[in-house]
Amino acid sequence: MKFGIISLGCSKNRVDSEEIIALMLKNNYTLCDNPALCDVIILNTCGFIDDSKKESIDTIFEMLDYHKILVVIGCLVERYKKQLMKQIPEVDLFISIKEYPHFVEMINQVVDKKLKGEIIRGQRYLSTPNYTAFLKISEGCNNCCTYCAIPLIRGSFHSFSFQDLILEAKDIAKKGVKELVVISQDTSRYGSDLKEQKTIVDLLKELLKIKEFIYIRLLYLYPDEISDELILLMAKEKRLTPYFDIPIQHSSSRILSLMHRRGDEVFLRNLFKKIRTLVPNAILRTTLIVGFPSETEEDFQQLVSFIKEIEFDHLGVFTYSKEDKTKSYELKDDVSKTTKEQRKKILMEVQQKISYKRNKMHINEISEGLIVGYSKDKKAYKIRNYWNAPDEIDGEIYLYADKEFNEGDFVKFKIIDADVYDLFATLI
Repeated sequence: MKFGIISLGCSKNRVDSEEIIALMLKNNYTLCDNPALCDVIILNTCGFIDDSKKESIDTIFEMLDYHKILVVIGCLVERYKKQLMKQIPEVDLFISIKEYPHFVEMINQVVDKKLKGEIIRGQRYLSTPNYTAFLKISEGCNNCCTYCAIPLIRGSFHSFSFQDLILEAKDIAKKGVKELVVISQDTSRYGSDLKEQKTIVDLLKELLKIKEFIYIRLLYLYPDEISDELILLMAKEKRLTPYFDIPIQHSSSRILSLMHRRGDEVFLRNLFKKIRTLVPNAILRTTLIVGFPSETEEDFQQLVSFIKEIEFDHLGVFTYSKEDKTKSYELKDDVSKTTKEQRKKILMEVQQKISYKRNKMHINEISEGLIVGYSKDKKAYKIRNYWNAPDEIDGEIYLYADKEFNEGDFVKFKIIDADVYDLFATLI
């Protein structure tokens, strides 16, 4: 039988999908990328915010049009399984995240070719391009930010086994992967719950012993868990990208307290100053939320001033949306939709100027990176190096070269120009 899998949402969801693909392949199912030719379609949903919920629901109805066996799993199902079963009875099966240990017995209720075995953490079919892969190092989150549903969906924080992760990384390296991206809901907390008393620094030092990896990148660092030891390691190790993905959500101490975020404006300012001092070539990326309940114009202007001061290389902005069962759900959503959108627009306009200024600082820089694609519009190759992450949010480095390259080739280049979001390079 043929099966297809669609994975929506974050890269952590993708890893779950890859483990399910491995299970299906072990049972002699054939992976197919055309829904019309599949016998079974598995849809891994996201249910984090309103936009992602809408995308998941729209995709469910899109897949129903193929009249195949449809199995819907993932975050949206974890949050709303009963409602989904009632409102979309056409779906053959819903499986929540907590039900993954029973995945085989549940899917066997709707498929003709029965499965054996179970989903095994770390046993994956890599769905990324052959030069890159994700390593999910923990599950869940204990931070309980008042706006966030992740603890409700993924449960409390728990680290995966140190030794199992090293074995998984070595297996990934054997497949020719050159770029390893370390991810979790709370990457900087890794090891805090392990009996071995391991830390994210211990894990990175061990991963750096795997020489096949040209780059190792960290995503999703919680500000107050970033140790000096981690910063110094990122400054020292060339293969550990100096890329600090630190979602701060806001900078107003009052709003941060209402969000149940640890640290305040002074702490954040000192943290970024320390990073830039110890790691001069650091790339700073963050995400922000505007329009949180009771956010005043004063709070917002403080945030604008903070962004101008820190000068993030990459920055994303979300407008606040009420998420049921979160702690902030009971707060009065007293910032109008129009004001939220205006504040988002203002922040993005401020960031455009900052981004352009930061990007121009790279002109004449000599660097190395991986070929990750080709742009027919630009007539140039696309490159990824320490400056941009593999989630297509940060912008592109475009390489103009007469020579032909394949995806995954490692090249040396010089930055010759920059615009608001992208860099432009020639081959060395």
